Amino acid sequence: MDAKTDPLTIQQKQQHMLEVKRVRLLAAIALLAGLGFLIALPFALRAGAEFFLPVTGALVISIALVPLLEWLEKHRFPSWLASLSSVVLFIGFASFVVASIVLPAIDWFALIPERIDRVTTTLAPIIEFYTAIEQFIENTLGQVSGFDSAQAVRIETPNSILDLIATSAPFALIQIFFALLLIFFFLSGWTAMRERTITSRGSFEGALTTARVIGQVVEDTSTYIATITFVNLSLGAVTALVLWALGMDSPVMWGGIVAVLNFIPYLGPIAASILLGLGGLVTFVDPWAALLPPLIFIGLHTVEANLITPLLVGKRVHISPLFILLSLSFWAWVWGTTGALLAIPLLIIMKTIFSATGTPDIAGFLFEDGTLTHIGEDDEKDH
Repeated sequence: MDAKTDPLTIQQKQQHMLEVKRVRLLAAIALLAGLGFLIALPFALRAGAEFFLPVTGALVISIALVPLLEWLEKHRFPSWLASLSSVVLFIGFASFVVASIVLPAIDWFALIPERIDRVTTTLAPIIEFYTAIEQFIENTLGQVSGFDSAQAVRIETPNSILDLIATSAPFALIQIFFALLLIFFFLSGWTAMRERTITSRGSFEGALTTARVIGQVVEDTSTYIATITFVNLSLGAVTALVLWALGMDSPVMWGGIVAVLNFIPYLGPIAASILLGLGGLVTFVDPWAALLPPLIFIGLHTVEANLITPLLVGKRVHISPLFILLSLSFWAWVWGTTGALLAIPLLIIMKTIFSATGTPDIAGFLFEDGTLTHIGEDDEKDH
């Protein structure tokens, strides 16, 4: 009997086609569910920022502290003591950075009422020019649309800074305490959790891949954070030294601000330049002298961003500027300034995981055989 007319063969082909359709249907459902999850996730993260922000921040900090934890454990520290020591060292470092900004800022803000007249005199030509343009626009709008400039929109006076601090400080302290507890418990259970995750894999290859992913995530994230922290602290120290030589008030505060803002790519240095310009106006009488602090910082940042940081980081943590901007805008929209600080570490974590485990192959699913993943970069190198 001809194989083409064999009923059994025809039935097998029909079953195979049904199986293919079933697989593609399940893949389509998974794809749609995944798209719905990705669309809803940003809004859930933004709405639940009180919970997700400290948890995510604690996760990133914990990963960055893992090398320190492992070093302490190698030197015969118990897990709980190594975890506690890592948290205490982190608190000490963070307190030093905050104190270097806040304490000088108190003295600096005390000088503003005394020097506000100097700033007004320096900016008088610019203020007069802006006032003239604003008056011209109001007159033009009044003639065209009958708009009465005398009818100003009433805006409620915002609460004072003291009221804002009094209402937000307790909640912020609770979040910080919650994040520190998460860091401690994450670190104290890190070794056991890593071993359990690796040994629970069903095959040796799966265990090897899991160990590789965990190791790469920890190494890349901690290397980046440690290197960038060293670079930013050095940049802040050099900036503070130069501002001290120029005679600018509170140079340590400005160095700390520069170091912190430089963690935010692109936008951070811009904000630091603007703040240094305002600080220069408060400190110096000559408007040209007031431009020296931001100009010097721009020069230092240019050298740091184009020479020092690429030399230290190298190609080990290479990320496309497009992905940096997208991650920065996304996390800044979700969680504000804190989200912008976490944008690059989170991007490194996701990039490392996808590089090691494989990324979704949407084009292959839509146009070829229905698969949703492909092998990672490391697997490609092995082949």
